Amino acid sequence: MDFVAIDFETANANRSSACSLGLVEVRGGIITSEHVWLIDPEQPFDYRNIQIHGITPTMVSGQPTFHELWPTLEPLLQGKQIVAHNASFDMSVLRYCLDKSLIDYPSFQYYCTYLLSKKLLQEMPSFKLNVIADHYDIPLNHHEALDDARACAKILLKLLEKEQCSDPVQLSKAHSCKIGTMFAGGYTPFSAPSKKSPKKPTPRSYPRFNTNAGM
Repeated sequence: MDFVAIDFETANANRSSACSLGLVEVRGGIITSEHVWLIDPEQPFDYRNIQIHGITPTMVSGQPTFHELWPTLEPLLQGKQIVAHNASFDMSVLRYCLDKSLIDYPSFQYYCTYLLSKKLLQEMPSFKLNVIADHYDIPLNHHEALDDARACAKILLKLLEKEQCSDPVQLSKAHSCKIGTMFAGGYTPFSAPSKKSPKKPTPRSYPRFNTNAGM
């Protein structure tokens, strides 16, 4: 049961503006290491983003850019099982930052605890990270990158325990989820099948008669 949970925070609405990254490594079902970095996005901060995560331009001044940090990050991601809550966001931040830095994508499989929670905890009123964390009594300082990554890791462990699965691959396949991938030159998204709404009956068609026939 080995995987790596990640969470990005951004300086503005641009997905290439990563300003913080939390990363939690799980081995044998136990958190073995935690990392958090402030990142200089080399872009202006939006006030709304500062209000959400509390990171300011002053705090990232002198911190490494994503390009400078990548040699440290790559071995922590390459070939691993990666998980994020609302992975479509975090994976897009990673891709946009790599694109901006003209760096090839690493290769790994990834999973989304948001979509897995929607599939496995259908009774929940919401599937936001703070709601699921509260459901499992997981402490959370929401939108602090390391706390979010740690909560994501613990949520996946809870879901694996609930479904008696040994790893996220088995869990995803057991519920017909498509495992996400990233690879040099592209990616495929993580997806979970949704309930299809009943197909509306097609009105019966009748042959059209020519009322002028025989006249």
